[in-house]
Amino acid sequence: MLQWPAGVLVREVGPRDGLQNEPRTISTDQKIRLIELLARAGVRAIEATSFVHPRAVPQMADAEEVISGARRVLAVLEAQEGVQGVVLSALAGNRRGVERALAAGVDEVVMVVSASEEHNRANMRMSIGQSLRQVEEAVALAMGTGVVIRGAVAVAFGCPYRGEIRPAEVREVVGALAGVGIKEITLADTAGLANPRQVYELVNMLCREYPAVNFALHFHDARGMALANIVTGIQAGVKIIESSVGGLGGCPFIPGAAGNVATEDVVYMLQRMGIEMAIDRHRLEDCISWLEEILGRKLRERKPGCTNSTG
Repeated sequence: MLQWPAGVLVREVGPRDGLQNEPRTISTDQKIRLIELLARAGVRAIEATSFVHPRAVPQMADAEEVISGARRVLAVLEAQEGVQGVVLSALAGNRRGVERALAAGVDEVVMVVSASEEHNRANMRMSIGQSLRQVEEAVALAMGTGVVIRGAVAVAFGCPYRGEIRPAEVREVVGALAGVGIKEITLADTAGLANPRQVYELVNMLCREYPAVNFALHFHDARGMALANIVTGIQAGVKIIESSVGGLGGCPFIPGAAGNVATEDVVYMLQRMGIEMAIDRHRLEDCISWLEEILGRKLRERKPGCTNSTG
């Protein structure tokens, strides 16, 4: 009989992956406020920003200030409201980005390597091999600091430039990341091409071959299959899901890429399935309303009644 996990970690990527493509400039204070609202809602893992060159992703040019401000806000929340254990992570594109992230005081740094050579060159401006060497350097830089280096495999389920990605290609990158000491690896459906059977088979294979690695899943909801993909991923052994409040997001190097699966939908589904997490859906909805005000648009249509306590 299938055993569902008692709990699943939902990592919020909205402040980073959600905002990076926004045409309207989001102020540093607004980014910090978003992190505060998410923490108040019970989110305990937040990908806050990217340490990349501002020419590549202008929206993330204030990475140091965002981390510093978020630390101040979280300290106040802990002192005044008992909010504890919020893990702040950030993406870094290369050694320089890792050095900046470490100096800024993040808890975790995530580094992305594509399963596709074509996408890796478009996204990172280097080969897969070069990216893997950057990850190895990052692990060495972080040694003794207490900062965790996480890995992510982009286009793990399909590439917009060349189509199909073979499981062996994903396995090769995962093996290389695990080989340099990475303990958590996100499998990212960057272009929104995954289907539930594909997700189950890939995750099941990788969990069996790399039992010491914690796998996470990151889906873009291009074809409305993200929630189904999450369910099959959990069935196959994943206990970490990445999502973005309001379904914000996309990939700056894939024009027209769909947004991330919405955090509020993931939380609603998992809680209705009896999977525990201390995230308040009502406060998430308040966060979305605030976001819509600063972005000047509706993020998505939400069905009435979907946020009440009984469903």
